[in-house]
Amino acid sequence: MTSTIDAPAEADAALMRLGVRLKDAGYRFTTVTPATHERVNRRPGNARARTVTDVLGWSRPFEPGALRDDLVELLGAAGALRRADDGWHSLIRVSSYDDELFVHSAFPPAEPDAVFFGPDTHRTIDAAMAHLAHLAERAEPPARVADIGTGSGAVAITLAKRLPGAEVVAVDINPRALRYTHINSAIAGTANVRPVHSDLLDGVAGDFHLIVSNPPFMIDPDGRAYRDGGGRHGHDLPLRILDTAIERLAPGGSLVLLAGTGISAGHDPLLDAATERLAGTDLSWTYREIDPDVYGENLQESAYTHADRIAIVVLTAVRPGGNS
Repeated sequence: MTSTIDAPAEADAALMRLGVRLKDAGYRFTTVTPATHERVNRRPGNARARTVTDVLGWSRPFEPGALRDDLVELLGAAGALRRADDGWHSLIRVSSYDDELFVHSAFPPAEPDAVFFGPDTHRTIDAAMAHLAHLAERAEPPARVADIGTGSGAVAITLAKRLPGAEVVAVDINPRALRYTHINSAIAGTANVRPVHSDLLDGVAGDFHLIVSNPPFMIDPDGRAYRDGGGRHGHDLPLRILDTAIERLAPGGSLVLLAGTGISAGHDPLLDAATERLAGTDLSWTYREIDPDVYGENLQESAYTHADRIAIVVLTAVRPGGNS
């Protein structure tokens, strides 16, 4: 079922125009981790915005003059401005990647339906692109692609640019994520991206030649949807996606899953669980750490007192058959 974007069409159109104007003006901003973002904003002189990237990237409060009048008007028309004691705040951020711009949630992304964009988005796209390059050597391009937990739509849009003949289904359970995917796809001009409201692939029929996902994988006592993977280790959602791929990959189809895992004394519980899930299936698979130490600030929290480090991993699984 295609999602109903729960916002006035005028507001969406305003954000689309904002994105196009920023793109034409050469706007660029690389979104960092929340810990880095907070550290940079605490530096002397960074309390208030002076430039467009301060407002739309660093989420700093601003007064008239920091943004062009037309950009302020578009933010207002989009319902994306909030007045506080310290000044005006943008309710969105805009990040750049692959010569495109992506609207997502302002910092800090504290709301339950916040839409996050950051380093793991880059890692997921890089892993998917590397897998596409590998496929190009031995198989036809994927004709049907699913990006599960699409968030800002960045992964789906990047894939759609390189697979113009493919149907790219961008699924998310979060209506705000689907709204931003709709807007970001319009800014990028990727008409083959279809945002769909779905719990994993429950709301989408048929099999897929490529499934890509960067689901929440942290242990989050606050249960924030963009962060909490569920279960003792934060792995419930990544493992549900693996189960979905086992069921829904077409012959020759493949899964690229990026997740994180807390390592304790060399033991990786996600690898153990994935090995058990994949045993007896027809899928060939690989599993590798691509960053051995991330989100170290979380090791101070009670949820991670068992872990020595948090690693980012990529699991790739391929079903035999098709043109592979």
